Formats: sequence, structure tokens, C-alpha cells
Amino acid sequence: MTGIQQFEAALRVVEKLRSGGYEAYLAGGCVRDLLLGRAPSDFDVATNATPDVVLGMFERTFAVGAHFGVVLVADGDQEGYATTEVATFRSDGAYSDGRHPDAVRYTNSAEEDVKRRDFTMNGLLLDPFGVGCLPSDLLDDPAAVREGVVDYVAGLRDLDAGLVRAIGHAEERFEEDHLRMLRGVRFAARFGFQLEARTNLAMQRLAGRIQAVSRERVRDELTRMLTEGRARRAFELLDETGLLAEVLPEIASMKGVQQPPQYHPEGDVWVHTLGLLEQLGEGCSMTLAWGALLHDVGKPPTFRRAPDRIRFDGHVDVGVAMAAEICRRFRFSNEETRQTLALVENHMRFADAERMKASTLKRFFRLDAFDEHLALHKMDCMAGSGNLDHWNFVRERWQAMPEEAVRPKPLITGRELIAARYLPGAQFKLMLHAVEDAQLDGTIATAEEALQLVRERFN
Repeated sequence: MTGIQQFEAALRVVEKLRSGGYEAYLAGGCVRDLLLGRAPSDFDVATNATPDVVLGMFERTFAVGAHFGVVLVADGDQEGYATTEVATFRSDGAYSDGRHPDAVRYTNSAEEDVKRRDFTMNGLLLDPFGVGCLPSDLLDDPAAVREGVVDYVAGLRDLDAGLVRAIGHAEERFEEDHLRMLRGVRFAARFGFQLEARTNLAMQRLAGRIQAVSRERVRDELTRMLTEGRARRAFELLDETGLLAEVLPEIASMKGVQQPPQYHPEGDVWVHTLGLLEQLGEGCSMTLAWGALLHDVGKPPTFRRAPDRIRFDGHVDVGVAMAAEICRRFRFSNEETRQTLALVENHMRFADAERMKASTLKRFFRLDAFDEHLALHKMDCMAGSGNLDHWNFVRERWQAMPEEAVRPKPLITGRELIAARYLPGAQFKLMLHAVEDAQLDGTIATAEEALQLVRERFN
């Protein structure tokens, strides 16, 4: 479904609820995005119709969060469905677990519903039929959107001022759901806004509460920060609020860890890492983003001042171990962990590429998602000395080398070794590896030459 189709589906939901005598508005992030001239990723509706009413009013519904007053309404046909989240106006009780309200009370008051939300920019309602244009025109006209906005929390004022402000008392909002602190940082970074002073201060006071949030939820927020195109600003704000030391102390420890100025004129490891984050584009892969963040995570514990210069002996191996622990802590999938660790493990190999044997270089090119390794190395260079000689050499060789040269058909297999009267065993792997090395280096090209190599080296 396209964004226009999703928007039209949400409008039909609003219209049907109103025709049934209920209040209904577009709500939350979609209103904010329309006001900012951005395409919303989805459209939510807030209404005083209770979940049982919504479930009975629409043909295709899903009670995904009916306990909290949330129903999904599906609109479409065999070609696809657009889903609209419909939430009943509610007033929440206490949040004992720092995430969910202990009790939910439905209300007829839109204002009461809005005032339980997180930030003023997300507390705006929109009457799409109360504007001086066709509702479909709202997707392209922020000025028209303003005509239909219902604002109980001065959200328009803060949106115009570029402020992320918690609704009501900031500490109360963050005590209700501790993840809101990370969301606030992400919104400020994404839109280039500032954290309102009291909101910022509340984050600093309550930063330690983030430890109570599930690692998966924290991971997802951090990944969004890293992949929305404003990663540097997000991590600067995490540091300013004290949240960075709570969620990623390994990254916070980079601050003040000096580097040899001849290779890193930009400054310490923290500044260097920020330089990589600044280059992450919107929509980049999560593994590239986490690889950029963690590529030098092993430097702080391996820092030493040698007689000639600052050194980080073994920082790659230490970094891989630390990155593995971070991936485990945040419950990355096996595939996400494997690629993230591969990026950390191989980011220094580009400096040796020009001295590699052909077989070693080709095996280097066999790394999964090699384009991510290239992208990480380029960012690493640009955040430091700016010298791209190694990157240019590897990129040119990689692009020029055909796939069949990187992964040629094996000249022999274990079957040929058995036919040559070698007994199967652990040495078969060594034999076949030696044959493949010679094949990749171009010193042999036939099965006969491969068997001759085996006889010479392993008899």
C-alpha cells in the first residue's frame, strides 16, 4: 500500500466513526509529520468509541491491544490491505513497571487522552474534515493542516520553536515509560530540534531508569537513531543527557582516549567515532551502522603510550570480543551479530591489501556484504586523515574482478583425493585449501596440476 492509500484508508475510518456519532481525529506522529511537510509512515486515529464499538463497526479488525484500547482496522482487497491503528481516548493509572499502565480508564475527553502522551509534538490531533480544502490535499500542504489541528498542549508552539518538550511534568512522563527518554533524544536528532530545558534535566536525573527497560526495546531505539540519518546528533544528545553511559558505557569510555595525531588529527576516539556516525545515511543497514559505532570499541582498554607514539595493540581482537558481548546484551540475531563482528574484525585489513597475495585478496572479497566493508573503511578514513589510497585500491580491484575469479569452480574435491588413494581425514581440508590457494594465485589451472601439488606437499 502506498502512503496515499494508507492516508485515504485512515480518512475512511475517521469518516465512518463520525457518521456513527463518535469523535475521531488523526493523532500523534502522522499529524506532526504532516505539519513538518514529511510523509508519515503510518496514520493513527484517536476516538471516544470504545474497542468493542470499533470491532463491531468495521468488517476487518484485529484486537491487537484492546486491553489498552487499541484496535487495528484493515481496509483493502486482494491486492493488499492498509491498516489503521484506532485508539480509544483513555486516562492511564500508575505505571508500576515503567512501561504499561496498571489500569486504563476510557474517557470521552480528547484533551484528557492527549495529556497522557509523551511529547507535545506528538500530542496534536487533526480534524481532516475541518479544513478549507479536500482532505487528500493535506499530504502536500502543511499550512492547510494547521487549520484542522486541535492543540491542547501547545504542541504547535514547540514544533515551530524546534523543541522536544514532555507533556506536563517531564519526570512523570519518563517514570511512566522510561523508554520515552530515548525516544525524546531520537526525535530531537531526527528533526534537528533541541531538548527543552526541563525535559533535558529530567532525562539527566532519571537516566539510570533506562536500565529497567528491556534490552530489545533499547536496541530498537538505538538502531533507529543510527539509521535515520542524524546519528551523530543522536549520540551527542545521549552523551549530554547521561543516557549513553547507561546504555553503552563502552562507547562513553571513548571520550578522552587520545590517538596518534599523525593518523588521527581529528582528536580522540569519541570524536573519531562521531565522525563516522555523521556519515551514516538515512536508511543505511543496521549492521553497517552498528559496525561504524563499534569498530574502535577495543581502543579504550588497549590504549598505551609507547616511546614512539600512542598505540592500541590488539584493539581489533579486543574490539571483536567487546562487540560480541554488546550484540549478546542487545539480543541481536545470529546474522546481525555475524555481520557486525565481521565489520569490526576486518576494518584494519585494507591497509595490508596492496601487499596481499592474490589468493588472500580474493578471500577478502568473499566476505559477505563486502560493500559494507568498503563503506565502513571509507567512513573510517574520512573521519581521520582523509587518505583514501587503500580504499581506492581495494574498490578498483573488487569492481574489476569477475565473480568466477573470486569463487572459481574447485579443481578437485575429496572424491578425487580418495581416487588418488588418500585416506579421508583432517588433512583433506589442508590439501583442498592449499589447492584453492594455488588456484586463486594463478599458479595452477587443472585437476592434474592440483593433484601434483598435493603429491609434492603432502606425501
